[in-house]
Amino acid sequence: MAVAMIELVGQKCVACRAGAPPATEAQIAEFSGQIPEWEIVDREGIPTLERVFRFGNFAEAMEFTNRVGEIAEEDGHHPALLTEWGRVTVTWWTHKIRNLHVNDFVMAAKTDAAFGGE
Repeated sequence: MAVAMIELVGQKCVACRAGAPPATEAQIAEFSGQIPEWEIVDREGIPTLERVFRFGNFAEAMEFTNRVGEIAEEDGHHPALLTEWGRVTVTWWTHKIRNLHVNDFVMAAKTDAAFGGE
């Protein structure tokens, strides 16, 4: 019997403590399919999820940055945000474990939904 895929965008972040297990290879493989535009990027030895979102101007980029900030506050999980003219780079990772956690994939999916207006 096949295990049903967990739909990331409908999940809520769970509290994460230092020493919490990082996402497994199987979870990374499963969840990456739901967020295909995201890349796993090594930042100073820490794996992160990163995506660049493009906009027509700075005001649109700022509006999106603020939406992502609101989502982050709601779930208590915060990304690195780089807002530039016409683009926003969003980077998710779990600070306490210096690695990727399921929460990061959940937040990447919610970020995609905010971009798509879902």
